[in-house]
Amino acid sequence: MTHPAGSDEARAALHRLRAEVAKAVVGQDAIVTGMVIALLCRGHVLLEGVPGVAKTLLVRTIAEALDLDAKRLQFTPDLMPGDVTGSLVYDPRSAVFEFRSGPVFTNLLLADEINRTPPKTQSALLEVMEERQVSVEGTPRPLPEPFIVAATQNPIEYEGTYPLPEAQLDRFLLKLSVPLPARDEEIGVLRAHHAGFDPRDLKAAGVQRVATAADLAAGRANVQRVGVAEPVLAYIVDLCRATRTSPSLELGASPRGGTALLGTAKAWAWLAGRDYVTPDDIKAVARAVLRHRVRLRPEAELEGVTADAVLDAVLATVPTPR
Repeated sequence: MTHPAGSDEARAALHRLRAEVAKAVVGQDAIVTGMVIALLCRGHVLLEGVPGVAKTLLVRTIAEALDLDAKRLQFTPDLMPGDVTGSLVYDPRSAVFEFRSGPVFTNLLLADEINRTPPKTQSALLEVMEERQVSVEGTPRPLPEPFIVAATQNPIEYEGTYPLPEAQLDRFLLKLSVPLPARDEEIGVLRAHHAGFDPRDLKAAGVQRVATAADLAAGRANVQRVGVAEPVLAYIVDLCRATRTSPSLELGASPRGGTALLGTAKAWAWLAGRDYVTPDDIKAVARAVLRHRVRLRPEAELEGVTADAVLDAVLATVPTPR
C-alpha cells in the first residue's frame, strides 16, 4: 500500500508538471498552474482561446504527466445528454438493459466547444460536474476521483452557438484565457514540428509521469490546512461586494465566487510554499475566478470595457489589509 506524499514532496511533484508539459506545449505555464489549482480544489475550468493554441494538447499532456485518464468530447448541435453521461442499452443475448458509460467516466474530460451544443446537453454535463455522479433509472454511478472538466469555447465565433447562462458559468471554478504564443515561442512550435513532433504521440515527445493522483490527494489535504486570517476573509468579501456596486456591471460576483476565491487562493499559497494566505494571493487568482461571474452592462460593452478591466479597477480601489 502506497502512502500519500508529504507536503513538500507533493508540491515538488506538481511543480515538475510545468517543465513536463512544456515538452509538448510551449509558453502556457500560467494555464498549467490554473489547471493544477483546479485539480487541488476539485473545480472545473473554462478555457477560452482562438482555435489552434493547443488547448486540447495542453489537457492531454497534463493528464499524461499526472498519469490520469483523459477523454475528449466534441460538442455539436446534435449531441444528446446520453452521449455525455451514458445510457441504458438493451442486450439481446442477456435480455436485460445494461448501462453503457459515457465519456464523463474519466479523470480529466475535455469538453470541446461546449457552447456549440443545446442547453439540454449542456445541463446534463453541468449536473454531472456538480453531483460527480450519473444517475440512470434511479441508480447512482459515481465518477472516478479525481474528476474535473476542462471546457473550451471560442471567444470570437458566436454564430450557431448556445452561450452558457450566468448560473451555469458560475459552476466553473476558473475561466482561463489561453493566449497566443509570443514570437519566439511560436518559432519554437514550428521548430518542434519540423523536427517531427507529433501531438498525437506524447511519449515520443518525451512526456513522462512526474506526479500521480496520490500527490494530488496529498496536496489537497495540505491545501485544506492553509491558514486564512480574519482580515483576509473580510478582504475577499469586500472584493465580491465591490463588484455588485460597480457602475460598469449589471451582475456582480455571488457568495459562491467568494468561496471559489478563498479555495483557489489557499491552493496558490500552498504551491508557493506557504501555509497562510496573503492579500497578494487573492489578487493573483481574482481575475481567473471572477471574470466569468460578472456581467457587463450593455453600455459598458459598447464603450469597449472588459470584465478584466473592471476587476482591475476593483482590486485597485478596495483597501488591502495590512
